[in-house]
This record gives sequence, structure tokens and C-alpha cells, in this order.
Amino acid sequence: MTVNPALETIVRKQRTLKDVAVFSGIGIHTGKEVGLRFCPAKEGTGIVFKRIDLVGQPIIPATIEYVQDTARSTTIGINDVRIHTVEHVLSAVKAYQIDNLCIEITSIEPPVGNGSSDVFVEMIEKVGIRTQEQAIPVVKLKHPVYLSEGDIHLVALPFDGYRISYTLSYPGSSFLRGQFHSVIVNEENFKKEIAPCRTFSLYKEISALMDRGLIKGGSLDNAVVIKDEVILSKGGLFFPDEMARHKILDLIGDLSLVGYDFHAHIIAIRSGHLTNFLFAKELLKHITMESH
Repeated sequence: MTVNPALETIVRKQRTLKDVAVFSGIGIHTGKEVGLRFCPAKEGTGIVFKRIDLVGQPIIPATIEYVQDTARSTTIGINDVRIHTVEHVLSAVKAYQIDNLCIEITSIEPPVGNGSSDVFVEMIEKVGIRTQEQAIPVVKLKHPVYLSEGDIHLVALPFDGYRISYTLSYPGSSFLRGQFHSVIVNEENFKKEIAPCRTFSLYKEISALMDRGLIKGGSLDNAVVIKDEVILSKGGLFFPDEMARHKILDLIGDLSLVGYDFHAHIIAIRSGHLTNFLFAKELLKHITMESH
């Protein structure tokens, strides 16, 4: 697929890492130790995951075509080879405008770290970013793109840059009844405002996940739990609106699956992984097929 010539584009040089960065920890669902390696990649590679624990070390591109599940997290895969919960890794990679990277992984999910993107930011900054020779287009939206599913809404407006504004609303919880955050997505803002924000869940949802044999690696070290009027977490909340900010973190990662760099102001209300994915498909259609 190529960018629709009717859309305006600017160009910038492609980027990868200067060296290999390594991290290991436990997976939030399996509870098992998993290793992760960020490996520099040549121009035109894109962002790919490699399951180095399997025969043949299959490679899965981090693009919409390979999304297989969006229940509670975003899963990509080819046939029966899967990688769960890719959004926290992809969010950091996207915010730092890394275009080419091979992410080697030794299990079915990346290490959870503290439930945010902090560890992945540290990996990137430890080795640094290398500018490559070939250019890449940055697409500027010509018209709004939108998606509505019940009380969930997403819209992308033409904008000179990349901004995300998110409204969180869970009427049943006083902590989640109404949160809002808006941020220009760049390295500095992401590191300071978004990357530290941890995944969260209502206590009653955790019980259901445990019954399904999931979140074996989940703990208050890597999640914020809301039980009635009480916040359970290590160190309390990092921001009063940490939950809305984490939703932005997820959205950055999920929309990176479009596979194209684009400028837009994304306004999201109550969206989650499924609607993020559906909206990413609409954005891809706009970028590659739309004509006016």
C-alpha cells in the first residue's frame, strides 16, 4: 500500500537505535520470566517482533493486518504464533519516532515492568537513536476521520503535529467517573507525562481475569487496582488522572499499528483496544485509499 497522492505529506529521515538494548522481567498474564531485546534494523524494515524462543524464530510485523485479539490488550500473530500485550512497547517506540526495529522476545508477551512504558523508554534512551539515510513520509490528514460505537467515540482532525486528547468515564467509580488529559506526543512529553502511567483495573474485573487463569504476573508492583472508594497501588497514584493518561499510552501504541507516520489531533472518549483497532483501520483506509 502507498500513501494516497491526494493527501499532503512531509518527509523526515528514518530512525532506528544505535545499539542493542536488553531487558527482562515477568509477563503480566503468564507470570513467567521473559527476555526482550531491541535490535537496530535497516531502512524499510518497520517495527517487527521476533519470537526467538520458537523453531524458525517467526517474525510478526507490528501492523493492523496481524492483529488477532483486542480483549484486555492488543495481540498480534501469524496463525498460532502470537504475542500479547504489545501496546506498551509500541507506545514508547512510536513516541520516540523509531521506524525500524526488530523486537526479539522469548515468550508470548513482553515483560510488564511496572505496568507502564517506563522500562521501554529507558531501553531506548540507554542506547540512543540513529538517524538513517532514507526518508519516510509523514501524512497530514485532509479531512476528519471518525468512529462511534455506542458511547465510545474517536475522531482524528487535521492538525500540524500529533496530539491526543482523551476523556475517561466510568460512572460506577468515583475515581474513574471523569478524567481528561491532552498531550502533544513527542519524546519529552511522553517520558514525563505518559510513560510512567500504569495499567489499571477495577477489583471485580481482576477476579474474573484470575478465574480465567490470566494475570498470573499481576501485582501492585505493576498495576493500579480500584476497589470501591480505595486506590490500591505501590506508591499511590503518580498523577491524579493517571488512568486517563494510561489510556493515551495504550492509544499511541494501538494507533502505531496503522504503519504510517501521520499528523492529527486524536480526540477519544471512552475508547479501548477494540475501538482503537477499528479506528486504526479507518485511519489506514483514509491514508491509503481515500480520494476527494
